[in-house]
Amino acid sequence: MSPSTTPRRKVAVVGVALSDTGRVDDATPYALHAQAARRALADSGLDREVIDGFGSAGLGTLAPVEVAEYLGLRPTWVDSTAVGGATWEVMAAHAADAIAAGHANAVLLVYGSTARADIKAGRRTSNLSFGARGPLQFEVPYGHTLISKYAMAARRHMHQFGTTVEQLADVAVQARANAATNPDAMFRDPITVDDVLSGPMIADPFTKLHCCIRSDGGCAVLLAAQEYVPDTAKSPVWVLGSGMSVSHTTMSEWEDFTVSPAAVSGRLAFERAGVRPADVDVAEIYDAFTYMTLVTLEDLGFCAKGEGGAFVSKGRLLRDGELPVNTDGGGLSACHPGMRGLFLLVEAVRQLRGEGGAGQVRRPGGRLPEVGVVSGTGGWFCSSGTMVLGRG
Repeated sequence: MSPSTTPRRKVAVVGVALSDTGRVDDATPYALHAQAARRALADSGLDREVIDGFGSAGLGTLAPVEVAEYLGLRPTWVDSTAVGGATWEVMAAHAADAIAAGHANAVLLVYGSTARADIKAGRRTSNLSFGARGPLQFEVPYGHTLISKYAMAARRHMHQFGTTVEQLADVAVQARANAATNPDAMFRDPITVDDVLSGPMIADPFTKLHCCIRSDGGCAVLLAAQEYVPDTAKSPVWVLGSGMSVSHTTMSEWEDFTVSPAAVSGRLAFERAGVRPADVDVAEIYDAFTYMTLVTLEDLGFCAKGEGGAFVSKGRLLRDGELPVNTDGGGLSACHPGMRGLFLLVEAVRQLRGEGGAGQVRRPGGRLPEVGVVSGTGGWFCSSGTMVLGRG
């Protein structure tokens, strides 16, 4: 067969797992990688010899070579994509394409970080300003940290569409409510809109509870070709479609602060999956800040541009709401060790499998969710990766 007529294989997520998360003072990032990888492989029921692809970013001099060596793997397909928080959705899309084309059979994606423990121990600082060279050098003198870039975008949305700080705060409140049923969540006590608004100001309009937590932790996801599915221990979750997009690094090059690159990655993912936002039962959205959830939901098509403030209100994002979002508590309450995108995939798969425990989503009639969307954002709305997953 010529390449143009070779049938593409279906691809499924067959194993997912978390390492220890939250406060982990006695482990290295490598140890968290290994722990998550072992657990994901056990979750899949497959033998480690089937793994011929590996993806890693954020650790090691020659990632993913160094991490693969630590795990005892010698892959023939590798990826070390690094586009910020969207890294893992983009990397998972690369892996799915490689498997579909026959370039790999089973690809393991692993992430681990001791960001909280490192800062606590003085091993690194928490400075989030980027780039004294290249294009970013023209913004650095003005003190643009990552947080302030998101805050500027949120303020523009508030100015242009009348979005309120109370609506943004409600995103954090609902994330915390979802975290309450997640035993792995770092923060589970309920909060109110007033709690969010009365917290210390970080970058106007964001107070502390508008911002993600800092935690330790890792996770792993194993994707495999359809012929391996009969040998797996759990029901497969199929990759239905994916999309990716990049926007800017310099804020002056961002054409519209109210539109994220998810507007492109989401459209592509839904078109390729053959589904619509209305078909989605559960959504896992990167939420380093409350505004990210709101604007990403707009850009994925769950509501019209400018209507995100009303959409995220009135409990719509709760586990039993109209559109359950960040069902584990998200980066705002569950865990955020650095690049959270892979955690989104783990939670989506668990929900679609019906493994959410006390936090399991049930749709009308008590049915399990059938379609989930995962969307990661990198940098300061610089990149986006979106995947549509399904049980059927």
